[in-house]
Amino acid sequence: MKKGSLFLYLAVAAVVGAVVLFAYLTQDQLAPVVVGGPAPEISTFDLEGSPRTLEDYQGQIVLLNIWATWCTPCKEEMPSMQRLVDEIGDEDFQVLAVSIDRPPGNHDPTNPVGGKLEAFADSLGLTFTILHDPAAEIRVSFQTAGVPESFLIDRAGMIRERVSGPREWDSPENVQRIRDLLGEAGS
Repeated sequence: MKKGSLFLYLAVAAVVGAVVLFAYLTQDQLAPVVVGGPAPEISTFDLEGSPRTLEDYQGQIVLLNIWATWCTPCKEEMPSMQRLVDEIGDEDFQVLAVSIDRPPGNHDPTNPVGGKLEAFADSLGLTFTILHDPAAEIRVSFQTAGVPESFLIDRAGMIRERVSGPREWDSPENVQRIRDLLGEAGS
């Protein structure tokens, strides 16, 4: 075998090997986020700075909402989520509102600087869990197109519904949907 042919063969083998290794190492990140599939894991922080993951809420029904203080539809949607929490009143149902607001000083044209999360929550009387992901990694994990975007996740960690854009979460249909999920055995 000629020296040039051997080099070409080894180069092609190295590239193929690198592609296979990359695909293997990123398979969880490359899997589509779809209704009926598992919710990706998240790593974020609560307003006190403590780390939080979806695993912290395992066994509960979770409405995961991705939002930002600069998003007008998000602000309009938040009171309906609070009314939903008040209506359901079940400790096995959690609203996790994950803000992707970036802190001042970080330049990112796709994610403007946001407001103060605690003041925002207080101004709307929100009592559900507000989490913060200033790097907006959740948008990559959940493959979102914008904000707000919400995911209804069952007790087994499976996505039951995906909603792009705002919604009236306290509508009779949505309240019943949550109650049905709470009543399901093994969900």
